Amino acid sequence: MAVVDLGESPSLGLLYPKAAVAGLTKRGGDELPERVYQWRGVRVDPAHLAAYDRVCGFRLADELPATYPHVLTFPMQVKLMTDADFPFPLIGSVHLRNRISQSRALRVDEEFDLRVHVENLRPHAKGRQFDMVSQAFAAGEAVWHDTSTYLVRGGGSGASSAGSGSAPGAPSAVWRVPEDIGRRYGEVSGDRNPIHLHPLSARLFGFRRAIAHGMWTKARCLAAYEGRLPEAHTVDVRFKLPVLLPAKVAFSSVRVEDGYRFGLVDVRKGKPHLEGVITV
Repeated sequence: MAVVDLGESPSLGLLYPKAAVAGLTKRGGDELPERVYQWRGVRVDPAHLAAYDRVCGFRLADELPATYPHVLTFPMQVKLMTDADFPFPLIGSVHLRNRISQSRALRVDEEFDLRVHVENLRPHAKGRQFDMVSQAFAAGEAVWHDTSTYLVRGGGSGASSAGSGSAPGAPSAVWRVPEDIGRRYGEVSGDRNPIHLHPLSARLFGFRRAIAHGMWTKARCLAAYEGRLPEAHTVDVRFKLPVLLPAKVAFSSVRVEDGYRFGLVDVRKGKPHLEGVITV
């Protein structure tokens, strides 16, 4: 793959209008771009990290939550998905799964090189799916790896398993998710997709109310394990039914041989929002 140095983080303010136009013109295809975007010499802004920690429920610390580098690479992902040779529209793509591994703790005072590419276009029961892969390097060493699997609807078999699964045991916590969490997380992550921001804009895309970001729900669950995980670990989640805002959700967790299994469900109906595994 060709490596393209960006020099700076792409502007989401410019990319989202481009994504809206692309949603009207892109019709799919069988080839993903063979290109790696790279942003070198990245320094974490401590104030931005603190804002992220607060909105996701992490303690303020010098170590980065495993989910934090995802927001640094997100503009690079959006750039790739809005390029002319990317076959699918960004708006309307569904985030199915996210798997993050880190080989050691990442610190706020380190310098990172970030890379993003896309791979593994394959069938899905409801259409096509692909993997957006992000990596962080420190002093030439790969220290963090993130794979987000996205679904583009259309042309699949029509089978559905989105509502399957169950929580791993009795709830250990109940969280109230406020109506404005989509706007607050959007502010720190840059992900201002209209489905997260307001009921009126969410209805344009088929949702009764605004929905929480999947990566916020993952981060909120990971925050519940602070102080219990070794530096090297993997957090793998599958996103199920969206969290309609405001909401009351139940978090449950069980210890397994090599880590934890956890879930997030709707308190009233018991329907799953997220299922995850932490491997240590």
